[in-house]
Amino acid sequence: MNKDLTQGNPQKMLWMFCLPMFGSIVFQQLYNIADSFVAGRFIGENALAAVGNSYNITLIFIAFAFGCNIGCSVAVSQLFGAKDYKTMKTAVYTALSASGILCAVLMTAGFLACDSLLRLMKTQEEIMADSSIYLHIYIWGLPFLFFYNIATGIFSALGDSKTPFIFLAVSSTANILVDIAFVKSLHMGVAGVAYATFICQGVSCLLSLFFVIKRLAKIKTNGRIQIFSLLLLKRIAVIAIPSILQQSFISVGNMMIQGCINSFGVSVTAGYSAAVKLNNLVITSFTTIGNGISNFSAQNIGAQKYGRIKEGFRAGLKLVWTLCIPFCLLYLCFGKYLLLLFMEQTSQEALKTGQQFLWILSPFYFIVSAKLAADGVLRGISAMKQFMAATFTDLILRVVLAFLFSGWANSAAGIWCAWPVGWSIATVLSICFYRKALPATEKL
Repeated sequence: MNKDLTQGNPQKMLWMFCLPMFGSIVFQQLYNIADSFVAGRFIGENALAAVGNSYNITLIFIAFAFGCNIGCSVAVSQLFGAKDYKTMKTAVYTALSASGILCAVLMTAGFLACDSLLRLMKTQEEIMADSSIYLHIYIWGLPFLFFYNIATGIFSALGDSKTPFIFLAVSSTANILVDIAFVKSLHMGVAGVAYATFICQGVSCLLSLFFVIKRLAKIKTNGRIQIFSLLLLKRIAVIAIPSILQQSFISVGNMMIQGCINSFGVSVTAGYSAAVKLNNLVITSFTTIGNGISNFSAQNIGAQKYGRIKEGFRAGLKLVWTLCIPFCLLYLCFGKYLLLLFMEQTSQEALKTGQQFLWILSPFYFIVSAKLAADGVLRGISAMKQFMAATFTDLILRVVLAFLFSGWANSAAGIWCAWPVGWSIATVLSICFYRKALPATEKL
């Protein structure tokens, strides 16, 4: 069902809209967590390290898909809020066409460059072959990744966060079962993990596209709908390109950090691979709620209801801080047991590495969640320069400090300490930018 976010109590509307989005991203992360879980439990420590090592490269592709998602979502939200349904449909078709072309380019580049990127990250020889197999299969599934993200962006723009949640809940659960069947029963190794994700994500993508087209058909418009608009493509790109650059540079930064981590040995790589999946579950959850705040802000910008944006930010901040409490307590008190889910036969060094990572980062979730909530408003009101400034500050600090701290401490623990410093400084910037940008929208 489509939902108008410009009406009703802002906190109630935002929470009802964002909570299914949070559920969706939890199931989305289960794809990656399931891969690491099955690799670590049923294949071994090297397989866990290979999947985790490849994950940093897959994040580059996810960055492009996410950028297309948020660019389409914000543009469609603004048009939906303004009730310009004919132009809104053109924006949808334009986003689908442009994303298809971008996906084809990335697939070509991925097949040509993925092995070189693995070597650039100083991938150990004992996990190189498995890392390469996983990546090549993953690249074949990029069309599913892109079109699924566009479909969910459209659902979110229309105020519907429940339909994507249902698709993801079913497909993620199926992915775990197929993962286990391919690896344990068919003995397909790391390739089985990748194929399971390919199949289940493909089914989810096709279902999402079918239902989003059906939903759009129910919105009545007069006259012939234009299939492609260069003007609307530029409007989408204004939001999409900074978002793609943000996520891409974060991925490149993570690859650089991964190279530093790999220099400490396979056990450290395996421990980090397990812990970073748990960390990414939290960060991606906050980012997704930030996307909900973007949709809320964009619809209200379209409807010229600027006062509701500030109320939406406060409601979003309460929501992410509420989620911080259980995540922080869980990782601080029970992080060891969560890590053991990924590790059947592993070294004490790998387990110690994962625990150390979670202990250092989890208390700072309260800080980074505030940044991601503020970033959500900045995207929704198209304040992309400010959004990029805060993001790049975080990234540059984390990469530079990771190398400096690890060198001074001669330990991977120095790398983990770079995260809180980057998060804290970038959060101050994002909040300041939000406070300055919002009055400007109220004067429109």
